[in-house]
Amino acid sequence: MDDDLARERFGGERVARLATVSGDGAPHLVPVVFALTGDRVVTAIDHKPKTTANLRRLRNIAENPEVSLLVDHYDEDWSRLWWVRADGPARVVESGTDRESALDALAAKYPHYRDRRPAGPVIVVDVTRWTGWSAT
Repeated sequence: MDDDLARERFGGERVARLATVSGDGAPHLVPVVFALTGDRVVTAIDHKPKTTANLRRLRNIAENPEVSLLVDHYDEDWSRLWWVRADGPARVVESGTDRESALDALAAKYPHYRDRRPAGPVIVVDVTRWTGWSAT
């Protein structure tokens, strides 16, 4: 799958899985909503209930910034299956224009964020590699 098709399919999905790894090698995987702008994926820590503000994904990025995001499409017709993975370094942005642009992109995609913008930090992933597979 070429990068343009990978970006198109990735950007059209509503949920991705964010994979991080701690400094000692423990994997962590969580579903996230996201926005794609070029080769940059953004997601925010929003107001949905969390058990702690000290989220493992944020700690992992601080220890090891290399992450992967995965989107996939399942269909009972297996000729329609596909997945796309975006790999690259992530950074946590607490304030400034990068955070505001990320929140604007998220609000454009998700009505919930138009009504209530996330107050937490934003994760910005600069994608360095697109990988994908399609049954057709």
